[in-house]
Amino acid sequence: MTAMLDGKRVLITQADAFMGPPLCETFSAHGALVVADSALLAEPGTAESVVGAAGEVDVLVANLAIPAPTTPAPQVSDEEFRQVFAHLVDPLPRLVRAVVPQMMERGHGVILVMGSAAALRGMRRASTYSAARGAQLAYVQAVGVELASHGIRVNAIAQNFVDNPTYFPPRVQHDPRFQDRLRREVPLGRLVSAREDAEFAAYLCSDAAACFVGQVFPVSGGWAVR
Repeated sequence: MTAMLDGKRVLITQADAFMGPPLCETFSAHGALVVADSALLAEPGTAESVVGAAGEVDVLVANLAIPAPTTPAPQVSDEEFRQVFAHLVDPLPRLVRAVVPQMMERGHGVILVMGSAAALRGMRRASTYSAARGAQLAYVQAVGVELASHGIRVNAIAQNFVDNPTYFPPRVQHDPRFQDRLRREVPLGRLVSAREDAEFAAYLCSDAAACFVGQVFPVSGGWAVR
C-alpha cells in the first residue's frame, strides 16, 4: 500500500462511531499519525479542547454522527431539531475556528467532513437529519472557497449505503427487506464497503487531491445520483 499520508498528523473525531474505526485503520496504513478522539462535540468548548489536545494537526477529519431520527415532519419538535443540529452542525464552525489558525500559520492543511447523501436526495421521515446534513455540506462549500487561498482544502464526502455500525448495523443488513431495498434502490446492488469509503477519504486528504476545494463527493453506490 502506498503511503499517501506519510507523516501527516490526522485528527479524527468521534473515532469510535460512524466511519471512525475504518478511517483510523486506513489512514494509519497509509502512514498517517492518527489522533483518534471519541468525545461527543455537542457541548460548547469540547471541540476546541479536542483540537487543543491534539497539538499540530495537518488533517482534520470531522466524523460526526448520531442515530438518525425517523419522526414524521409534522411531528418534529423544536427540541429534536436543536439536538440534531447540536451534534451534527454546531461542532463544525467550532472545529474550524480551533484548527484553522495553525493551518494558516503553516500555509497548508486539510479538513474533510464525513457527511451524508441524505442532503442530496429526498428521504421520507428524515427531515431533521437531512436538514442538518445539508447544512454541513453548505458550510463546507462556503468555507472551502474562502480558505483555499490560504492553502487549506475543505471538502466533504456525502455518503449513504456505506457499511458502518451507526446506520447499517448487522441486524439491518441481514433483514431480507433491507436486502430487497438495496437491489431496488442502489445501482451497485450492495453496500459500499467501509474500506472503499475510507480509501477515498484518504485520497482526498492526500497531496494527490490538491486540486479539490469546497467540493462534495457522493459515495453511495449510485443512490445519490439516480
